[in-house]
Amino acid sequence: MRHSLSLRQIKTILNLSYFIAKRLITPAAYKSSISAPIIKIAITAIAIGMVMMIISVATGIGLQQKIRQKVSAFNGHIIISSYTDNQSDVSTDPISLHQNFYPKFKTIEGIQNIQGVASMHGMIRTATAFEGILYKGVGKDYNWKLIDEYIVEGRIPNFMGELNNEVIISQYLANRLNLKLNQSFNTFFLKEEGNKMPKSRRFKIVGIFNSGFQEFDATYIIGDIRHLQRINKWTQDQVGSFEVFINDFTKIKEKTEQVYNETASTLNTHSITEKYYYIFEWLHLFDFNILVILIIMIIVATINMVVALLVLILERTQMIGILKSQGANNWMIRKIFLYNAAYLILRGIFWGNLIGIGLIAIQHYFGVIQLNPESYYVTTAPVYITIGYMLALNVLTIFICLLVLLIPSYIITKIAPAKSIRFD
Repeated sequence: MRHSLSLRQIKTILNLSYFIAKRLITPAAYKSSISAPIIKIAITAIAIGMVMMIISVATGIGLQQKIRQKVSAFNGHIIISSYTDNQSDVSTDPISLHQNFYPKFKTIEGIQNIQGVASMHGMIRTATAFEGILYKGVGKDYNWKLIDEYIVEGRIPNFMGELNNEVIISQYLANRLNLKLNQSFNTFFLKEEGNKMPKSRRFKIVGIFNSGFQEFDATYIIGDIRHLQRINKWTQDQVGSFEVFINDFTKIKEKTEQVYNETASTLNTHSITEKYYYIFEWLHLFDFNILVILIIMIIVATINMVVALLVLILERTQMIGILKSQGANNWMIRKIFLYNAAYLILRGIFWGNLIGIGLIAIQHYFGVIQLNPESYYVTTAPVYITIGYMLALNVLTIFICLLVLLIPSYIITKIAPAKSIRFD
């Protein structure tokens, strides 16, 4: 007597077979199989790739931000000066403080601070050495918070009261001139026009800074702007230029154009990306380098996962044939292998994140990796990464790997039940 199975019974058998198949190719099941070494290599490749991606993004973005921060700390994001200065470091023509944009830029949003400064070349002369310097004069409106983090000894000057001779000098210049904290030195200023006698000023070192930016450390000293006003015979309401700080550096081009449109026709406006174009062009190369590293690491991880998936499929050929003979469709079987591939990817990503974040934390707090400031403008490799970057890296890796794995899983559709059951 023949017995026929109901639709419900067939569905139950398929679900049971599907469950058994999933259990047969779980990580615990293939630990002792021939695919175990391949699986370990795939997980390791994903972990290493994730570590490399995290480090490349964190160091690349960190270096970009640190250099931008240093350049803007000594120059501002946007510089307003007279046309005759022509992006020069030296202030030649005075600008009145009585401007509609000073002390606050009310017509433009996103302006953080604006300050009046002046600069002049000079020469420091001691008993044993001499050095050419750029004296930067600042006033009561100067934002010392941007410089304070670079102070390695002493304090910042106090320009809130009467004119004084306090200055901060770089550690580089202090070492070359054999100067110490609280010591005084003579500085000679020569005006740009004519061959007039140099003006002498005696300054006292109250602070020593080290920005790690060789271009600034080798020349800059910062003191009271009123010294330059007297040397140039300017009034107290005249400065050499204005430094404008913005909230969002990514909008620097847009804000520079807005500032230019809101200032008088006698004033010129340019950004630090224009003044130090060679630095920022070099920084843009980091974006390309990061992209190349991400592509290479994802390709390596994907290739390893493709190999691992193919080995798993070939190792479970008989199981695939049995499931097909019981009525399981191709997509149901492909999902079994893709689920397990996703599990392997997640394991690799977990260890990659753990190791990568650990290495970034060590560098951030201990500064293990040192750099040559003459080449990289920093002494310690800076790192920076956010939750947004981490999520983007993880989601991108998982999505691309699973998308590519759809291709090798297609081989399951070519496996015939009659031949695969006999496969050995």
